[in-house]
Amino acid sequence: MYLCLAKWYWFVISLVVLLGFTALHLLTTPPVYTRSASLLIKEDSKGNSLSNSAGVLGDLDLFQTNTNVNNEMQSLQSPAVMYDVVKRLHLNINYSTDGTFYKQVLYGQACPYEVEFFDLLDNEGASLTILPVSGNKGVELTDFVRGEDESGQAVKALFNDTVSTPVGRLLVKPMAGAETWKEAVYVSRSGLQSTAAAYSDKLNVALNDEKSTVINLSLEDVCIQRAEDVLNTLIAVYNENWVKDKNQIAVSTSMFINERLGVIEQELGNVDENISSYKSENLLPDVQAAASMYMTQSSETSSQILALNTQLAMTRYVRNYLTGGNSRNQLLPANSGIESSGIEKQIADYNALQLQRNNLVANSSESNPLVVDLDQSLQNMRRAIISSIDNHITTLNTQLRALQQSERQTTARIAANPSQGKYLLSVERQQKVKEALYLFLLQKREENELSQAFTAYNTRVIMPPTGSMVPTAPNKKKFLLIAFALGLFIPIGVIFAREQLNTKVRGRKDLESLSLPFAGEIPLAGGKKKGDKEETAKTVLIQQGSRDIINEAFRVLRTNLEFMLDAGHTGKADVILFTSFNPGSGKTFLAINTAASFSLKGKKILVIDGDLRRGSLSHYLRSHAKGLSDYLGKREENPQTLIQEMPGYPGLHILPVGTIPPNPTELLAEPRLSMLIERMRDEYDCIFIDCPPIEIVADTQIIEKLADRTLFIVRAGLLERDMLPELQRAYQEKRFKNMAVILNGTEGGGNRYGYRYGYKYGYHYGYGKK
Repeated sequence: MYLCLAKWYWFVISLVVLLGFTALHLLTTPPVYTRSASLLIKEDSKGNSLSNSAGVLGDLDLFQTNTNVNNEMQSLQSPAVMYDVVKRLHLNINYSTDGTFYKQVLYGQACPYEVEFFDLLDNEGASLTILPVSGNKGVELTDFVRGEDESGQAVKALFNDTVSTPVGRLLVKPMAGAETWKEAVYVSRSGLQSTAAAYSDKLNVALNDEKSTVINLSLEDVCIQRAEDVLNTLIAVYNENWVKDKNQIAVSTSMFINERLGVIEQELGNVDENISSYKSENLLPDVQAAASMYMTQSSETSSQILALNTQLAMTRYVRNYLTGGNSRNQLLPANSGIESSGIEKQIADYNALQLQRNNLVANSSESNPLVVDLDQSLQNMRRAIISSIDNHITTLNTQLRALQQSERQTTARIAANPSQGKYLLSVERQQKVKEALYLFLLQKREENELSQAFTAYNTRVIMPPTGSMVPTAPNKKKFLLIAFALGLFIPIGVIFAREQLNTKVRGRKDLESLSLPFAGEIPLAGGKKKGDKEETAKTVLIQQGSRDIINEAFRVLRTNLEFMLDAGHTGKADVILFTSFNPGSGKTFLAINTAASFSLKGKKILVIDGDLRRGSLSHYLRSHAKGLSDYLGKREENPQTLIQEMPGYPGLHILPVGTIPPNPTELLAEPRLSMLIERMRDEYDCIFIDCPPIEIVADTQIIEKLADRTLFIVRAGLLERDMLPELQRAYQEKRFKNMAVILNGTEGGGNRYGYRYGYKYGYHYGYGKK
């Protein structure tokens, strides 16, 4: 939080930039509108289409008539359907004109011209500009582009007149408002395939819910009227294709039915001919009637044969009776069963004459001439009867043979009747099947003709294309919210990344692991950056009565140092050494300003520029031609003449470096330095020595032997954190006397790694700087 507050201007800049770019994007992006329509796919309870022509042969299971809603959705999304829509509405030709922030689309009644291209291929693109001319009888065409070829040549074109241009022959038709149109119109033609693909990507087809067959269609476009026209035309093209497919099925079905009717009619005629020929050959007009007739005929024949055999037996009995000796002068049996009226009459006459003879014999004797005559007559009559009986027996035998022959024929026909019936039954079954199929196909042909005469769509528009007049894209609130969120999170991310990638000491928190005493924290001086070198500054920031954050920070440091010095006070001036690991840590800046803060308290302070290689401290003086190096080099004997008082700071004296020597280490090792410091201890309250960084040169280690305390400067943002363990080891190994650390260069009071100056709060509320 403190890091973010310290970089508040980052957030302001980020928000301003991102919101500005977002606002510019929203202004230059044409609004996109959404139009939606709902389409009902008609289905019956079984899921079959109510008017599907394939259902004509549904009873034969030749076609499946189920309407799959998912298939209809795919059909609506078919590139071929969208291709027809683009071609009908000429969507591959776009018209636009200049607007305030973006080009305005011209479509429908808003478009003043219509251009027809004659020489371009379907998938070839081109563009041009139409400029109105005075008189309103034509236009000027320019800025032609065809593929990669460009031409700025202007072509005059009259309305409804074909002209040759660099993009081929074309014709410009005036539409409503062309007479008063004054702006340039930009015409661009793209390929039909690419345009259809683009509109297919914009089209969204989805089911209303899983349990219904309602399909929702939605399309996004910058032009409301064009989106509605696309949806209406899409539904119309889909219905036309559906009807075309249905009629094509009906025509194919009709051809199939007519073909099958011809084949079945021929087969049915062949079966009828076979049945007729077979019945004629076998004299079987009716198999059942013939079987009944043959059975009746067989029964009658058997009865007649039985009767004839009875008559034949009776006839033979009568003949045997006539020819036997016992029947002489006896009456013949009457009603003997002989079915012959002549023989019965002869037997009756014989019996009458025999009765007459017997009566005469009873009254006379057999020798009576009348009796003899009667016997002769009876003898003749007996012979006649026997002859008649023989003839009758012959007749009966002939009749019997005829009946037996007829019975055998009838029996043979009865035996052959089942196989004949089986054959006829099989043939008649084929006849019935083909006849039923023939009648069924005749019926279906009539139904198919009716289905072609009346065609109903399988869809119904529940909701025509409609939608809100509020643009759906770009979503201004969403874009601005995203820009605002990015404007906040980008600086946070950068700050977090910098903090994670920063390997430098960042503040007080990084020093908490050190056990050496903490003397104080000095914030970054106003106007300076972490990489600046304070030794180039020539102004002391500590001022009498100043109460800014820098002055207060040095007062806190002075108080801490006084506490440390009082704890080890020996009665003489304490020698305090300022050093660091890195050049540019602010040793000189801290030394001179710390000394100034002591001097403002009435202390007599000496600051020695111990960095004989650079002499940074000496830059605070107007003249520093001679100094410590001259004394150590024995060019000056009296150091008092080399010490200068800091202007504006009574009691603050500086011993400059003087001439930069070629051998600083050897000079510092001279006993004269020790003598100088011992001499100055009696004259000053405190001695500060500005030394070069340690472990780079040996100067600091030489001077450290003469010091009482070492102030180690850690510059925030300069010293690597992995050097802190080295500082801890130096303290634990007591390489320097009474080490303490000063944190220099922390940014403000808001750094979460730095010391939060409580007094800063007070200065903002009523104290002021002076």
